[in-house]
Amino acid sequence: MQSYHPFNMFRLDKKVAIVTGGASGIGLEISRSFAKQGAIVHIFELNMDLAEREADLIIASGGLAYCHKVDVSKQDIVEKTIDKIRLVQPIDILVNNAGISHIGTVESTLEEDLDKIYNVNIKGVYNCIHCILPHFMNNGGGVIINMASVAASIGLADRFAYSMSKAAVVNMTLQIAKDYVKDNIRCNSISPARIHTPFVDGFIKKTYPEKQEQVFEELSKTQPIGRMGKPSEVAALAVYLASDEASFTTGTDFPIDGGFIKLNTP
Repeated sequence: MQSYHPFNMFRLDKKVAIVTGGASGIGLEISRSFAKQGAIVHIFELNMDLAEREADLIIASGGLAYCHKVDVSKQDIVEKTIDKIRLVQPIDILVNNAGISHIGTVESTLEEDLDKIYNVNIKGVYNCIHCILPHFMNNGGGVIINMASVAASIGLADRFAYSMSKAAVVNMTLQIAKDYVKDNIRCNSISPARIHTPFVDGFIKKTYPEKQEQVFEELSKTQPIGRMGKPSEVAALAVYLASDEASFTTGTDFPIDGGFIKLNTP
């Protein structure tokens, strides 16, 4: 029977991890946390200045990180980058974190809005999984973590396209877990509620410049626990799901939501 020493739990020593959108917000905290736990982190980003800066900071803190300019909506770029990484070292973990948001009902969502959401939030996740699965299967297994949202499980006003895309992410998670459990490939998803990131601050400042503090408090209180989540709290869950301690866990969506889903549902 396998057992773990409490001080050695959730280690990712020498595991190679890809984190898409890994240089900002939740993705950045996942990159940092994986590196702290011993993983070799490969950050997929469009903004290379940002990615290189954050990778340098991870290295300065004693971790290992590399960055790659990758548009996850382009399968050929994803495939070439994954092939380049795996020629150096086998890849163990994929975190599909890259995503974009959109505000609007089905009436106000334009065709180009829907296409943009689809290309990043759905096709981007598919592209990364599609390209890494053969490598995982040849390598004896792997871990996939997809970033979903509470929007996949409960209706959010004015979030038609975004909610649709995140529901697709949860369904992809279940399907991948079902189809590849025999290949020692685990696939889970994480569904955060509102997480306090620079994106949230920027959105509030841009949309509600005259009442930023009020709106921040209102958004915080939509979580029954009374506050927004922290990126570090989401990253801690990702570390667990990527670790060997989660080896019995697959095909599950994990809400991390301050009670948003269950306690806001009549």
